[in-house]
Amino acid sequence: MRTDIVILGIFVADASFRADRLPRMGETLLGRGFALGPGGKGSNQAVAAARAGGAVRFVTRLGRDPFADMAARIWDEAGVQAEVTRGDTPTGAAFIFVEAATGDNAIIVAPGAAGTITPADVDARAALFDGAAVVMTQLEQPLPAARRALEIGRAGGARTILNPAPAAPLDDALLALCDIVTPNETEAEALTGIAVTGLDEADRAARALIGRGAGAALITLGARGAFWRDASGRAAHVPPFDAGPVVETTGAGDAFSGGFAVALAEGQDPVAAARFGCATAALSVTRPGTAAAMPTRTEIEALLAR
Repeated sequence: MRTDIVILGIFVADASFRADRLPRMGETLLGRGFALGPGGKGSNQAVAAARAGGAVRFVTRLGRDPFADMAARIWDEAGVQAEVTRGDTPTGAAFIFVEAATGDNAIIVAPGAAGTITPADVDARAALFDGAAVVMTQLEQPLPAARRALEIGRAGGARTILNPAPAAPLDDALLALCDIVTPNETEAEALTGIAVTGLDEADRAARALIGRGAGAALITLGARGAFWRDASGRAAHVPPFDAGPVVETTGAGDAFSGGFAVALAEGQDPVAAARFGCATAALSVTRPGTAAAMPTRTEIEALLAR
């Protein structure tokens, strides 16, 4: 049985600022804390999957700079096998605002070197995508590269997952390459025009995504868990886990995606895999940071066993 998870995405250095609120234009505020650490949705998902027990290959581009060295360290620590093309464009960075009272966040991403990923980069590693159990990508790198990864994964028999973040217009042909599309509420609304305020709206949005060609929709609902619907008509609400007080929500979606991919690659039913993803996300929000907050397999299994 194939178990490899191949992820196409970006690495950026996260510059995280904790404050009571965002400043208004022209205003300066004193913050409550600052941290510089590894980030980028694809990289975060790869780290989450590796720490959750997955065999992970991560395809990306980096510069030749200290941020690239940071990437190598976190991947080595987590057990991610990186497939990196290096160039003269600097490694990217992200500004992350964390609201001190709630742990909620707002983010600006500058992809840097990873913003130059092309379909040719994917073709150069076609054997990885072709032989994977799960191929997963997002929308932080250029869309043509994401499309090519899904095409090769689909042709090779992988389960193809698109995490459509950040939200962007997608054509039906792209959605038809996705066995599973995994938007959050905001992204689901951007793709369908349906404001996801509860389970009924999540179901309507999932149906709309399936109607446009996706094999299944798994809509993440933050503190309310997740909602699954597939083309066969199966639907399920996956409830959240309480792993402790929320410190920061920045990496929760990536934690969910990484955990979900691992369970799916191991042959778990998609709804059970979503439950594994929810447990992974619940643990991640109890600690600061993104990649650094991803839990281990032992921690996830302990929460699932409660």
